[in-house]
Amino acid sequence: MLLITILNHCHRFPGFVYEWAKFSADKQAIEVRVRPRSGSAAVCWGCQEPSPGYDHLDERRFEFIPLWGFLVFFLYRMRRVNCRGCGVVVEEVPWGSGKHHLTKVYMQFLAHWARKLSWKEVAESFQTSWEKVCDSVEYVVQWGLQHRSLGPIFAIGVDELQYARGHKYLTLVYQIDDLTRLLWVGKERTVESFEGFFAMIGQKLSSQIEFVCSDMWKPYLRVIREKCSQALPILDRFHIVAKMNDALDEVRAVEAATWPPPGTNRY
Repeated sequence: MLLITILNHCHRFPGFVYEWAKFSADKQAIEVRVRPRSGSAAVCWGCQEPSPGYDHLDERRFEFIPLWGFLVFFLYRMRRVNCRGCGVVVEEVPWGSGKHHLTKVYMQFLAHWARKLSWKEVAESFQTSWEKVCDSVEYVVQWGLQHRSLGPIFAIGVDELQYARGHKYLTLVYQIDDLTRLLWVGKERTVESFEGFFAMIGQKLSSQIEFVCSDMWKPYLRVIREKCSQALPILDRFHIVAKMNDALDEVRAVEAATWPPPGTNRY
């Protein structure tokens, strides 16, 4: 089975044709030439509208998912278009994003493995660099933030996470109702960091929150009272028990201090 046949079956792009596939000069990679389909219009990168062509740029290499231990590159001469609204700009191609030299599917591939292995191990396993793995993770995260749907939120949990020595904390906010997911990560455990979460979701979603689970950290409790006063605050068991034990210790200390010495009748 030819490589072109496989690509057309699993990764076909309307308006573009895989022209040929062959080994590179050093036999270390597979190069696949891509060209526009005859009669297909280029799409403006800015407004996503079909626009008349202007000229061609030099050939550009886009890194694809490695195959059988070989690196795979798409070779394509980017077209510039004369867009009525955006002027002369580079075309939009479905396999690439902006100035990235990795294809979108390869960035998704690397980001998927970055959830299972360290970024260094991913880079070594697929013959790429740590920086490209980092770019892939950033691309997928940004895509997720742009396309996520917060939806109704009825219960949240807030907690801090220490990420370095010297009392360096992050504020984490989770949705903990029917759907459990991380909603927000803010730097430090301050009023400002927690308020950033409510600024993100807006007043409408804030007013729908019915339960907020947190510890007894005062900045958190203050923001909860101000931003979603209708919600029922639920304090976690660990801190409740810790406060009870502290109160019992104080009572024991007072009793021990006021208890009469041995041999005396207290009553």
